Amino acid sequence: MSKVGITETILRDAHQSLIATRMTTEEMLPALEILDDIGFYSLECWGGATFDSCLRFLNEDPWERLRTLRKKMPKTKLQMLFRGQNMLGYRHYADDIVEYFVQKSIGNGIDIIRIFDALNDIRNLETSIKAAKKEDGAHVQVAISYTTSPVHNIEYFVKYAKELEETGADSICLKDMAGLLVPFETYDLVKALKESVKIPVQLHSHFTAGIANMSLLKGIEAGADIIDTALSPLGMGTSHPATESMVAALAGTEYDTGLDLKKLNVATRYFSELRHKYLENGLLNPKMLEVDTNALIYQVPGGMLSNLVSQLKQSGNEDKLDEVLMEVPRVRKDCGYPPLVTPSSQIVGTQAVFNIIGGERYKMVTKEFKGLVRGEYGRTPAPISPEFTKKTIGDEQPITCRPADLLQPELEKMRGEISEWYEQEEDILTYAQFGQVALNFFEKRRNKKYGIDTNHLDTENLVHPV
Repeated sequence: MSKVGITETILRDAHQSLIATRMTTEEMLPALEILDDIGFYSLECWGGATFDSCLRFLNEDPWERLRTLRKKMPKTKLQMLFRGQNMLGYRHYADDIVEYFVQKSIGNGIDIIRIFDALNDIRNLETSIKAAKKEDGAHVQVAISYTTSPVHNIEYFVKYAKELEETGADSICLKDMAGLLVPFETYDLVKALKESVKIPVQLHSHFTAGIANMSLLKGIEAGADIIDTALSPLGMGTSHPATESMVAALAGTEYDTGLDLKKLNVATRYFSELRHKYLENGLLNPKMLEVDTNALIYQVPGGMLSNLVSQLKQSGNEDKLDEVLMEVPRVRKDCGYPPLVTPSSQIVGTQAVFNIIGGERYKMVTKEFKGLVRGEYGRTPAPISPEFTKKTIGDEQPITCRPADLLQPELEKMRGEISEWYEQEEDILTYAQFGQVALNFFEKRRNKKYGIDTNHLDTENLVHPV
């Protein structure tokens, strides 16, 4: 057994999990050289919700952030999270857009691209895997979206892992986004994966239920090559086990990470100051740091839970949270046991809310839920009953092919639509995913460039080319 690698998540998943992805590039800058000198296996710093958050809330160009990170951290592999055919948006995109996004991500500095599909439908991963394999030096890590259900067992995950290896994965990540892995089951699953595939296995689990550090340790004992952690100021809670704690636990053993706790402590001190700032300004809600074993019962990830609470609050139904949480597993069963991760978590959660506040199950069905049942997002892990399908989508025909096969090429169309705002080739990909949000950002960028004070403009009512 060689030393265990550490993927540090503080620049992406840690702040996505705890402060809704609001860490700015400016806040990251003082820590980048420190992080680069530690010797992590990789730094997860891009993708996921960071792209959307940069545009929508931080008025930053996500591509410029990536280029800055690459420049300031030349020694460390930079890693991103990518939702396959969903890219970083919320629908399926045509193959030409997906291929171009992968090319530009790697070209701007990404070394390791972690690709996953919410339904574990390998057809939704093939285009992005092939595109990444074409890029020199890129490492293609494909993630298994972990969940539990009557159809999700060791045999299911091993079969999927073998398919991923055959499709071109350079490594596999067991992605436990809801913190459902328990220690001894983790050991058995990782052991089975290591016996079945010849490529490295990485372990990703959230601390929500308070047991992820134990699960990581058992996974390491079973042969996991790399683990995801977060520096303690933004670790634990709905984030990941603390980096320093895991490094200390493995020090002096056959699994020693080789990382220096003193160097880690320098980074910890910096991010501790940011943590205090986030607590004071309300970005970091102390509730996000609490252990919540409900995650094991309802399989609701931290981000999904906060979304459910928000939806119920807006409709004046905060007292119905427990009913909604109990409804989530029932909805999930009805629609083929999808793992609860973007976008399926939002789709299932919103439908559960509608079922409870509507007073009758499926009296009101969201467009997205109909799309999930129809097959617009791919093949669900378990088949959906014909009766439920008929009830949900009526006379519409279910989609049985790869959903992206129904999409026409989009790249040139998008290029034409943003001709007025175009400043860099990457703008096409930004617009393709985020439409009006991207146009609003492009406008602010141009105004800043020409010294126009946007604080006094009514940007909501400005006409944008679409």
